[in-house]
Amino acid sequence: MDIFFRSLHFIPGNRQDMLTKSATLPADVLVPDMEDSVPESQKQQARELIKSMAPTLAQKGQLVMPRINALNTGLAHEDLAAIVSLQVYGVTVGKVESPWEIQELSKILESLERKAGLPVGHTKLVPWLENAKAVLNAHAIAAASPRIAGVAFGAEDFTDSMGVERTDGGTELAYARAAVAVAARAADVLAIDTPYVNFRDTDGLAREIRAVLPFGFKAKFSIHPVQVEVINRLFSPSEESIAYARKVVAVWDEAAAKGIGAIALDGKMIDVPVVKRARNLLALADAMAKRG
Repeated sequence: MDIFFRSLHFIPGNRQDMLTKSATLPADVLVPDMEDSVPESQKQQARELIKSMAPTLAQKGQLVMPRINALNTGLAHEDLAAIVSLQVYGVTVGKVESPWEIQELSKILESLERKAGLPVGHTKLVPWLENAKAVLNAHAIAAASPRIAGVAFGAEDFTDSMGVERTDGGTELAYARAAVAVAARAADVLAIDTPYVNFRDTDGLAREIRAVLPFGFKAKFSIHPVQVEVINRLFSPSEESIAYARKVVAVWDEAAAKGIGAIALDGKMIDVPVVKRARNLLALADAMAKRG
């Protein structure tokens, strides 16, 4: 996994005022939307606006990753043709159910990249897994192409497809979340959690993030600017965890130099998996510091 991000912020692709404002947000990824938030009559307007705004959105180093319409709508090719460019890091695509869809999208992208003079593979993909079939095919989808940067879980459509109510506790999502996160890890891509729809309830957002962290989710979509800071903070290593990781690595390296294979720190056994987690956490913290 050679990319990281924590927050992916949705912006209606037909709203120039909101797109302009989004460039000032600290979101790692900006997601101009061409799908659900844009009426059918304004799809073309959104394409043209996102294309013209992409250089502005990317100028501070944020990744630009528009959401296109699903392949089965017949709109995806036009969406991609409008926005594939050097400034667009990738696209998210909703309602993916099979690896075949990823392969078809990759063929379209390859043709458009060649036409634009871009390296083949420049444009990454983040498919949304939003129903039972998608969840069962999660690993096949996540591993379907080198373009895949992450897979996103969509809780609203998932609960609708299952015919169940979405609750604050989220017990109805537990299996699907676990399946998506494990599939992402197996494919070495990021697991991205569903938006928290009660957007003014930042305490509820924080609780949900703490609940999904143990599943292995590394990022989350935001639908309101107030959510971005909470997402960034809780998906970042804390100062305490960084300090402890440094201690783990230091005492392990010292013991290894003396030929000692197993040690204790603060009353806990330190072995190879613990050290690997510590080194990974420090690498992430270093990458985040360099990116700013």
